[in-house]
Amino acid sequence: MKQVPWVARVRRGLTALLFAVVAITLWTPSDSRAEYGDIVINNYADAAGMRPAIFPHWFHRIRFRCKVCHADLGFQFKAGGNEITMLKIIDGQFCGACHNGEVAWSVENCDLCHSGKPNTPTQVHESTIQKLAVPVGQGGSKK
Repeated sequence: MKQVPWVARVRRGLTALLFAVVAITLWTPSDSRAEYGDIVINNYADAAGMRPAIFPHWFHRIRFRCKVCHADLGFQFKAGGNEITMLKIIDGQFCGACHNGEVAWSVENCDLCHSGKPNTPTQVHESTIQKLAVPVGQGGSKK
């Protein structure tokens, strides 16, 4: 059975509308939570009355090679190993090298980064080591 051209256009329009509704529903802003592999940065945020920053490591990693951040920008390979402050970011260091309003959004959009749950410690969220190792002083027997 051959379709009439207007039927095909209506079907395509309804399909596009359905995709738009699903995309808007999934994008609804809410409190962000760190996901596996994200880095929670809270060296100074709680003390400054801000929420911890959530750095989506894998989102950045699929776009850039490791050396861009860890060699060119000087990030250490350790959560909490960098003295990142907003002043340094505004001066173009660390995240500020790209988050300058030209390459990526600038620092005026605080909630885009500072979206973590208050009092979440600096960590690589849900890393394998957190699942395998017993924290020092929290049980485990020496044999």
